[in-house]
Amino acid sequence: MKDKVLIVEDEFDIANLIQVHLSELDIDSDICCHGQQGLEQALKQNYQLVMLDVMLPGINGLDICRQIRQEKPLQAILMLTSKTSETDRILGLELGADDYMTKPFSIREMQARVRTQLRRVHAFTQRNSAEETKQNSNNNRQEKSSTCIGKLLVDARYHQVTYKDTAINLTSTEFELLDYLCKNPDQVFSRSQLLDGVWGYNHSGYEHTVNSHINRLRNKLEENCADPQIIQTVWGVGYKLNSLVFTNK
Repeated sequence: MKDKVLIVEDEFDIANLIQVHLSELDIDSDICCHGQQGLEQALKQNYQLVMLDVMLPGINGLDICRQIRQEKPLQAILMLTSKTSETDRILGLELGADDYMTKPFSIREMQARVRTQLRRVHAFTQRNSAEETKQNSNNNRQEKSSTCIGKLLVDARYHQVTYKDTAINLTSTEFELLDYLCKNPDQVFSRSQLLDGVWGYNHSGYEHTVNSHINRLRNKLEENCADPQIIQTVWGVGYKLNSLVFTNK
């Protein structure tokens, strides 16, 4: 079955151009040029990816992103923003977008970004499907599907995270970022390394993607986001998951 993408973009020439070049990747797509229509379509239909412009008539892309994330926490969302609108890019990521592209963008970059998102969606789906078949396997095999550091448990079998016996709801990208850090505790990663390891690409100028997802994880895990102890910043280098915080509690 072909992948399907929803393009929510009020400039029809841009939307049509995206649709044409998605078809080159053998991807089906629908176009919505109005915000409210796009929101209803995204919630009603099943899409592997929603490409969402910020400036839309009716309801803007930031509000659509927020509502999609509330109703469909695992929906892949790629925001389309103006090159000069840094605030919109940051807000879109903080509200739950998985990634963003700045307009104007090259066709090659757009296709690469879409392929990356779809690859992650497929990997997540396949992993969940494979893990469901292992529910009756022995405990040793099941443990390999989860990472436990102190009171933090990241369970890839069911895409669940618990901390201090409390379930933490994460988007698919937040989960993958936390899982990546947990599998490499205390190792410091630059933003470029995290872009490559989690998002599957490394383009300068897209560090906001990493920063915003780190902030979102901190909001859900840290007792005090102003003084993070779990996911720490190593100034001038990047980020690390601090395993000592779990052993000291």
